[in-house]
Amino acid sequence: DGGAPVVAAVATAGTTNAGIIDDLEGVAEQTRARDLWLHIDAAYGGAALFVPELRERLRGIEHADSLVVDPHKWMFAPFDCGALLYRDPKPARAVHTQDASYLDAIHGADGADDETEWNPSDYAYHLTRRPRGLPLWFSLAVHGTDAYRDAVARGADIARRTARLVERTEGLELLREPELTVVLVRRTGWRPEDYYAWSKRLLASGTAFVTPSVWEGETVARLAFLHPDITEETVRAILDSLVDEG
Repeated sequence: DGGAPVVAAVATAGTTNAGIIDDLEGVAEQTRARDLWLHIDAAYGGAALFVPELRERLRGIEHADSLVVDPHKWMFAPFDCGALLYRDPKPARAVHTQDASYLDAIHGADGADDETEWNPSDYAYHLTRRPRGLPLWFSLAVHGTDAYRDAVARGADIARRTARLVERTEGLELLREPELTVVLVRRTGWRPEDYYAWSKRLLASGTAFVTPSVWEGETVARLAFLHPDITEETVRAILDSLVDEG
């Protein structure tokens, strides 16, 4: 139709705002049929792969040509720990490798075989970086993958339990069934300023840090569960504060 050529498609495995998972398998089928690059944004939702019961929701993720996951979101790593994975890293190297005389030392100028050397600066735009992945590596080595599985599963479980509590609480409305660990809640009759004032009071009381968000143009309460030690008692206190302050 005269438009710009399409070279890639991007699908999301768990949006940050609501935890929505795209039809990864359907998108993958279309990209394979059209010989397109498939990138999957699993920055938040990728951790669900730890849990067998959640893994089915990410069916199709195995077809990604590139995949991003942020361990600082749902793998309990420090902020800015992120990973970009490639099925075949050669195209990424061709795109991201930077040439300059001061980089010759790391690009085979000494006669080394450039194809066998691995330099992470060739696979993303930034050259200098600190070892952001070490905290995740140490944590996995100390706790093991089973502990991660249990912690991730706990977050998803408390989100489902919270959804049921919202449905049983007069004055509150569940906006959508949680797919991962984000629960969106409407407080009947509230305006945006009510949500923000409630959020500040909740934080000042030391109960929880729950920030409002916008869903389909409307300000709502957004409860995101990541910490495995949160209790139903805490959740009830949060929901009660939504109702009691109405």
